[in-house]
Amino acid sequence: MSRRISLREFQENLAHRLAEAQTGERRGLLGVQAGNENWLLNLAETGEILAPPPLAHVPLTREWYRGLANVRGTLFGVIDFSSFHGGVPIVAGGHARLLLVGAKHGVHSSLLVTRVLGLRSEEDFEADHGPPDARPWVSKRMRDMQDHPWLKLDIPQLLAQGAFLDAGAD
Repeated sequence: MSRRISLREFQENLAHRLAEAQTGERRGLLGVQAGNENWLLNLAETGEILAPPPLAHVPLTREWYRGLANVRGTLFGVIDFSSFHGGVPIVAGGHARLLLVGAKHGVHSSLLVTRVLGLRSEEDFEADHGPPDARPWVSKRMRDMQDHPWLKLDIPQLLAQGAFLDAGAD
């Protein structure tokens, strides 16, 4: 039976591991779920994870652009990562989290994900030898030990895509 920890302990441990990743002391992956897809992100490329704050709606934007979030005085564009891929929109409550991904790359954007699935190791996955994913921000298709599919997100590639940066409605 696994040991139960408090939310505070979990957040402190996660913050510590994220700080280690930022300094290059530890390499790891962060697992998230967006709609029906499981994604892996390099910890060194990610930023803060937080519960979705109130969002300011931005008119005349695509449905996947959920608005702006004020995070300690800095505005971040919020992209519903499931809806961006044509999936079901994510409800910004419950287990949903906001993942700040662009600040390190000079873009103040964030991904709204269904839930954070925790820290993972590259050794926990093997390559999926199926057809390659057509989305250029998917760097690898992988499978875990339970044979569940995962997609590895290339954050700089995602942030460079015109489809991601152009949130204006047609």
